[in-house]
Amino acid sequence: PPNCLSAPRNRPEGKVLETVGVFEAPKQHGKYETGQLFLHSVFGYRGIVLFPWQARLYDRDVASPVTEKNENVAGHGSKEVKGKTHTYYQVLIDARDCPHISQRSQTEAVTFLANHDDSRALYAIPGLDYVSHEDILPYSSTDQVPIQHELFERFLMYDQTKVPPFVARDTLCAWQEKNHPWLELSDVHRETTENIRVTVIPFYMGMREAQNSHVYWWRYCIRLENLDSEVVQLRERHWRIFSLSGTLETVRGRGVVGREPVLSKEQPAFQYSSHVSLQASSGHMWGTFRFERPDGSHFDVRIPPFSLESNKDEKTPPSGLHW
Repeated sequence: PPNCLSAPRNRPEGKVLETVGVFEAPKQHGKYETGQLFLHSVFGYRGIVLFPWQARLYDRDVASPVTEKNENVAGHGSKEVKGKTHTYYQVLIDARDCPHISQRSQTEAVTFLANHDDSRALYAIPGLDYVSHEDILPYSSTDQVPIQHELFERFLMYDQTKVPPFVARDTLCAWQEKNHPWLELSDVHRETTENIRVTVIPFYMGMREAQNSHVYWWRYCIRLENLDSEVVQLRERHWRIFSLSGTLETVRGRGVVGREPVLSKEQPAFQYSSHVSLQASSGHMWGTFRFERPDGSHFDVRIPPFSLESNKDEKTPPSGLHW
């Protein structure tokens, strides 16, 4: 049937398609519930919704009623951008799909500072992602374990009386409550330059004491999308990082996370996460990505300015995945 969702399965005679579920109508209004199975509309992986977040989306492509110019710490004057509420979801990615999306999206999207005083290590939770409402293509399945992920059965259980038939275990609720400050997605920033859309989501990770000073850490997730049919390749990044302590740092380098991704009509998006630290409780970041066209010419794509804010009511360090 045309509304069935299929996935390849390896067999000695080659790859075949097998039905894994049936597509449902995407929700135009409201939000998806915990346990909703979905296909990611851009990266194509199977996943399941853990819980929703309400974010403020600052979209610099949408004209604001306020047209006055503001000079801000992010350098050039720009019109005021007002945030609007938008739904994002914390999701689990099916481990079977991770190898197929690794060239387009990091599958370890969530990290924590280690909760040992003498450690600078990070906890990385594989196969967790944040997904915008419009990127979800919902489907249903009769499989009681439709997603392969080490946390699936820790966080969710099958209940055929529910719709969707996967409900949160107490461990998911406890994990969300305990790690809320480090999981929470609050602001999303978006801007398009020459048909390349850049989306940035910053996350506060916590504070460390080092050499009688405080060091504050953030993670930021960046998604690059080619909205045109022309193939382009990311070649360089140019960051400017302003700290409330008064310092301004410039960072230049080849590519991002050791990669120079190609954005094409077939694979239009690339997503990655990185980290930054400041010796102040807040700051700003902005910059540009330099892209190359097939003819060898280059153009710069703006990275929308975004704030780095710490959680003022921070109490305890994140607990990672220990119960």
